[in-house]
Amino acid sequence: MIRSFYKRIMASAALFTVELIFVWLLFLVCIIGFLYIGAEVAEGETVGLDEAAFDLAASVGNPYMDAFIKFITFFASRQFLTPTALILVAYFLFVRKHRWNSLKVPVVALGSISLNLVLKYFFDRQRPMAPLVEASGLSFPSGHSMVAASFYGLLIYLVWHNIKNVHLRNTLVGLLVIFVVLIGFSRIYLRVHYATDVLAGFAAGFLWVIIGITTLRRLERFSGKEITPIVLDEREEEE
Repeated sequence: MIRSFYKRIMASAALFTVELIFVWLLFLVCIIGFLYIGAEVAEGETVGLDEAAFDLAASVGNPYMDAFIKFITFFASRQFLTPTALILVAYFLFVRKHRWNSLKVPVVALGSISLNLVLKYFFDRQRPMAPLVEASGLSFPSGHSMVAASFYGLLIYLVWHNIKNVHLRNTLVGLLVIFVVLIGFSRIYLRVHYATDVLAGFAAGFLWVIIGITTLRRLERFSGKEITPIVLDEREEEE
């Protein structure tokens, strides 16, 4: 019994350590990647990766792929994410009754949108020529890619911490990661963004979701620590 308990504790500690290392590595990779791509874009030079990505997208183009790509890109649109975010907030408020998770959804979603607008204004990069669909606004970083990375990154976090079945959890996480990549590729395929826009959007989106979740988790712990002593004091006074 004691040995089994000890093994569970050690397994949990090992998992926590691996998760922490992964998050820090992702954080550093996103920062370095965004700064590097941002510096290249700020110089105004054409990045070879952008043309190579356009060539790859054109090589797989056909009417069936067009329909599939338009279907995929819809899942990072305002029309889909707004009602989905509201449903998630309602779920955590009234079904799961977890107010901190309900806060994470608007913080991640609204924060990533606001940050994207600031970054677009700062870099002021024009969109590629001859897009396959109508698109407005500036190009860098990709709003669809950034919001997809942050919103679906939040879903990855929630799946990872709430689903106990290991195989189901890993499958869902893998599918969500693939889905984010496909959304990014859809923006290149439709020629509304350069590959560097998409990569920078991924980096900024994952950075934001890490910062947002970490900050809210710290606030949650702080709030819990502050509430307990007050309750104890009140009980002591009554006695």
